[in-house]
Amino acid sequence: MVNLEENLKLGKQNLEEKFMQGLSFFIPEQCHDTYFLEHRFTDVPCFKALVSKLLGFAIIAGSLLVKVPQIMKIYKHKSAEGVSFIAVSLDLIAITSHMAYSYVNNYPFSAWGDTSFLAFQTLIIAELILYYQCCPIVSYLFSMAYGGFAYTLCSGKTPSHVLTTMQSLNIPILFAGKLSQAFTIYQNRCIGQLSAVTVFLLFGGSLARIFTSIEETGDPIMIITFCSSTFANALIAFQVICFWNTKTNRSSGETYASGSCVPAEKNETKCD
Repeated sequence: MVNLEENLKLGKQNLEEKFMQGLSFFIPEQCHDTYFLEHRFTDVPCFKALVSKLLGFAIIAGSLLVKVPQIMKIYKHKSAEGVSFIAVSLDLIAITSHMAYSYVNNYPFSAWGDTSFLAFQTLIIAELILYYQCCPIVSYLFSMAYGGFAYTLCSGKTPSHVLTTMQSLNIPILFAGKLSQAFTIYQNRCIGQLSAVTVFLLFGGSLARIFTSIEETGDPIMIITFCSSTFANALIAFQVICFWNTKTNRSSGETYASGSCVPAEKNETKCD
């Protein structure tokens, strides 16, 4: 009987420990007493920390599929027309640099975990662009080169000051990439195979990341980076709205950049 009581007590303690460990993913350790002992559920700092954690994990969950519409659209049409390879490449560099910088600095996974999934999906988009616009071998070589680049940054072999410099350079890199995509849209007067769903999801994610970066890291470089990313994504989103109802009007011999886009007429395929 005594052994049974001791086993139940140990089981209860283990269950409580596991429960508290699970809560630590969402509630900062300094807020445990505030919520569970003092029952001050209106405490502003702890509430903001909890919202930031939940928002961070929501962003990570959303990042699993955020670029899938873009991938599927390119694959479905067997074309990457209207999607700038320069923009995708610069975006991939910026995402990977941010991921490595956050990982090496031991920031909470909720503050940067989405970048690991975004990097993988962005790599697929870059591969598809090269596959359909160049040739398969170039796509394979690019993948291997990126794998070496990502490993070097995340393995701890890269000096921290180099990662800090790369993170700082993310701001002009992001702007250059987004402006390249914006110029492609403006030149074509059409969004081509660019996915509107992905564009708006990226805008919403970068906007939310400003708040989570302030709450969970306080890193000024990361905060400025996401502010810049939000502005750049807003520009692309605005162009998507402006050129939503246009279609490509070009002959088979013309390249996409030189093709003109005109308003889509009734019963005609839209360039969306």
